[in-house]
Amino acid sequence: MMDENHKVIIVEGSSDKKKVQAVLNEPVEIICTNGTIGVSKLDELIDSLFDKDVYILVDADASGEKLRKQFKREFPEANHLYIDRMYREVATAPENHLATVLIGANIDVHAEYLEKG
Repeated sequence: MMDENHKVIIVEGSSDKKKVQAVLNEPVEIICTNGTIGVSKLDELIDSLFDKDVYILVDADASGEKLRKQFKREFPEANHLYIDRMYREVATAPENHLATVLIGANIDVHAEYLEKG
């Protein structure tokens, strides 16, 4: 039986993880790849994710794109979340922008981040 509450967000680094965690208002597992990921590590990761809702949230830069391509190829079921290119990095994107991106994927966030201002 699928645990419908099991969402996983894949980010690149620990600063991204902290940033996303601060905005989240539901239990979501956050996995850091620490940059690009080797094939065997990726296979292991995919095996552990097969019955979960997986979201890829990586930087809007060359290494982020590379990682995203890898996931699109190896794990086409994953959902891809995109931060605005002008922020480039997940860790430096404003919380309210991240909140909007996450809410768009039906991931619950703290309401205060959705208030404009």
